[in-house]
Amino acid sequence: MATPIGGSDNKKEDRPFSGFLTYFYGNFVVLLLGFVQTPLVTRLMSTDEFGRTGMYETAVMIIYIFAVMGLDQAYIRYYYSEGVDRKQLLFRCLFPSLVIVSAISVIYCFNADAANGFLFGKSGKDITALVVIYALVSVFERFFFLDIRMQQNGKLYSNINIAQKVLALLTIFVAWYFLGNDFRVGLYALAVPWGITTAFIMVRYFVNQRDGGFTQWEASLKESMHEPETVNLSYRELLRYGVPFIMVLLMEWLLSSCDRLALRTFSDFDELGIYTSAMKIIVLLLTFKNTFIAYWSPVAMERFEKKDMEDNRRFFRSAYDVTQFLCVAAATGLILFRRIIVLLLGPDYRGAERMIPFLTLMPVFAMLFEIRVQSIKYSKKNMYLNIASLFAIICNIAGNTILVPFWGGVGASVTTGISYLVYFAGGSFLGERCIKIGYGFRKTVVYTVMLILYCIIATAAVSVWAEAAAGVLILAAAAIIDRKVLGVCIGYVKDFVKRK
Repeated sequence: MATPIGGSDNKKEDRPFSGFLTYFYGNFVVLLLGFVQTPLVTRLMSTDEFGRTGMYETAVMIIYIFAVMGLDQAYIRYYYSEGVDRKQLLFRCLFPSLVIVSAISVIYCFNADAANGFLFGKSGKDITALVVIYALVSVFERFFFLDIRMQQNGKLYSNINIAQKVLALLTIFVAWYFLGNDFRVGLYALAVPWGITTAFIMVRYFVNQRDGGFTQWEASLKESMHEPETVNLSYRELLRYGVPFIMVLLMEWLLSSCDRLALRTFSDFDELGIYTSAMKIIVLLLTFKNTFIAYWSPVAMERFEKKDMEDNRRFFRSAYDVTQFLCVAAATGLILFRRIIVLLLGPDYRGAERMIPFLTLMPVFAMLFEIRVQSIKYSKKNMYLNIASLFAIICNIAGNTILVPFWGGVGASVTTGISYLVYFAGGSFLGERCIKIGYGFRKTVVYTVMLILYCIIATAAVSVWAEAAAGVLILAAAAIIDRKVLGVCIGYVKDFVKRK
């Protein structure tokens, strides 16, 4: 049995990822289903129609950011606080978000023709309806799914993700049968599964909460809306913590959307479609990243609330070392085998293989960032997150403006990767100023240099054999540098298999 870094094997709580695999097994299945969905969509849709689909998520996300107002982060922050009524906390965070998303949706409807024309190059009542419905559903999904995460119910989390992906595949076939080569196929594939699974988790929540029907929930909602003095946390306190996250999320949205907006401005829908397909391949790492954040946020907050600081330092350093090793290995493996994956997309999408290398840096540094900035969130110094985001956005806008007109999607991918590196560096520095954990610095620099050099080699596409040799060397070097961490990872897998 491997011994955890910085902790005893006899203490389960010192193993940072002892429960992670219960979250990840479902997303691993989702990942496999994604191997079917992405090639299926790219075969059914032309590059320009697929490019329009990529703009749909961009439109919904900007509505979502202003609607939620960071109250989801407030829910995470106070969930484990002593004496907090979690049911009332949920509805106090949800209610303002519903009011805002409804108002924004009305504004969007009045300006639908102009907005849809810019985003999709097309307009229509069904397009507007899909944007509005998806935005409304995303608010409900965020808070009720967040409740599952905060309960650290990894199995349910995984099963819902699997169901969502299966429903997406079924929706694609049905929508394509009626619409053919139309970007709305992708829109329905996002909105319909999202709505069905959200309805399920809402019903599950209400059933679990009731003692004598829905009257208790209704009474709780009424109390939370009209008698704020009876609730542990006021709207004012929740908003004071959450509102600064609007800028954080807005900057993160810009960071993840500037590339598509630049391609929409300086290029065409064909190039945007190829770039979007490359982003879909990065779902291999994004799946891991999203699973990690779903698991890590509640674990980190609970740890800060209940453990002494010296114990926390060992715990967070151990988590960072394991995550860093897995990120480097996963990114290298994806770059190494990307050509095989691109073959599945179809001949029109071959250009994606040169865009993938630098895009792999996005989920890698986003995950490492998430570990290092937990001290900022716990310390309630959320403005530091805005500062880190601002530096990254400046880098992103400048890079896209300079590189996209000349290199198209390749320029956008280079800019995205470097921007997330800047984002991580800023967050790491400011996080240590809040609570000094003592993360390793030199090893991170070594891994970063190796990954960037490998991305350059792969993007230049000088030689397939040179790429393969470089990838194998990086994997071997990581295994040697982090041999203790590798042993810990093997220990986690063995523990998971034994429990099964």
